[in-house]
Amino acid sequence: MRSDGDLHLNRPGRASRAPGAGAWAVLGVLCFVYVLNFLDRQLLSILAKPIQDELGVSDGQLGLLTGLYFAMFYCILAIPVGWLADRTNRVKVLAISCGLWSAATAACGLAGSYPQLAAARMAVGVGEAGGVPPSYAIISDYFPSGTRGTALSLFNMGPPIGMALGVAFGASIAAAYSWRLAFLWVGAIGVLTALIVWFMVREPKRGGLDARPVDAAVPEAEPTAVPTRSGFWETFRMFFADPVLFRIAAACAATQFITYAVLNFTVLFLMREKGMEMGEVAVWYALLILIGTSAGMVASGRLVDRFAPRGKAAYAYVPAIGLALAVPLFVAFVWAPSWPLALAFLLLPMGLNYFYLSPAVTLVQEEVRPDQRVMSGACCCWSTWWGWGWGRTYLGFASDFFQARGYENSLQLAFYTLTPFYVLAIGLFLWLARAIKQQKLEAAA
Repeated sequence: MRSDGDLHLNRPGRASRAPGAGAWAVLGVLCFVYVLNFLDRQLLSILAKPIQDELGVSDGQLGLLTGLYFAMFYCILAIPVGWLADRTNRVKVLAISCGLWSAATAACGLAGSYPQLAAARMAVGVGEAGGVPPSYAIISDYFPSGTRGTALSLFNMGPPIGMALGVAFGASIAAAYSWRLAFLWVGAIGVLTALIVWFMVREPKRGGLDARPVDAAVPEAEPTAVPTRSGFWETFRMFFADPVLFRIAAACAATQFITYAVLNFTVLFLMREKGMEMGEVAVWYALLILIGTSAGMVASGRLVDRFAPRGKAAYAYVPAIGLALAVPLFVAFVWAPSWPLALAFLLLPMGLNYFYLSPAVTLVQEEVRPDQRVMSGACCCWSTWWGWGWGRTYLGFASDFFQARGYENSLQLAFYTLTPFYVLAIGLFLWLARAIKQQKLEAAA
């Protein structure tokens, strides 16, 4: 890792058109933390088959484990943790959170029963509540406006890389040794990474690279000084009363209902109903996740950096168009009679489903004051409650519903029922575009 000076060539407190070299080093560290964050989240879904075989877990119970039990703590705690990070050191909050969720991930590998596994998953949710929102705010203070969309899209490469590594690593370890060993190794790596963040990443000045710095009087030697500190309820009310911020959260919730449900059950679907083997999952599905989702993250970030200066409605139209293009291909993926054909149809939707994330995160960070960025990011992440919590839980119980009625292809039928949620998500992004245009008219008046 580089020295302090190397990581901070882009001095806080001075507006800049281009980020310094140190900003890219910090972005790389934070992206790796996000990789681990998502790898930990997804590992249980990837190893669902051997876990079901050993612990006797049903599809509905799996949906609760990976969905509601996790999201219940993740979403409820994300907002107060975000408020705390806005008032204290965001880097330290991130490091502590990374250590906590990594230790809980290792505990998943030691679980001997369903209740023990559920308790460990809840602990993972507690830790991850302080993971993503502080990173968004830190990046926004290392990268000036006009480059944040690209920077945040690169940071959002964490989920596809984490998912791909989770599939490749988790499936390979499970096939060669045991599903428990995969949890233990990933947890140990996470604890080591938390120490690296704590000692080697510095806290940037809040708003130091904004077009109008929050407080030019704050000396450069005090990068963590916060001239304005919003109260908890002040920021909470501001977020949900603002039509643009509220609608972006609602649109993200509807989209995540689809994306997280699909991620949670695709491996099980491919193995149980398409005939895929664990070794094939470790190679082909991992590559699909990495290529498809990464392309969607980067492409959407570049698109909003290009088109948003011409009109902020691009933050809404880019996700809406991506989801509209994904619908027919998603239906074809569910229908496909073999796993190679299913993967071919899934490649594009895997990226298009994630056209929402980089625009949404960038819009939230641009819309609020620097001292409200972490909590506002957490408020937007609260939409995960509907996606991660209820999307996964819904799909698991939908599969149980069809299975109880004698359908052998219960997961396939459950996947089909996600199609109307695409329509809902597209409609909400168009609703967001309307709010953005109205905001522009009011500002002009």
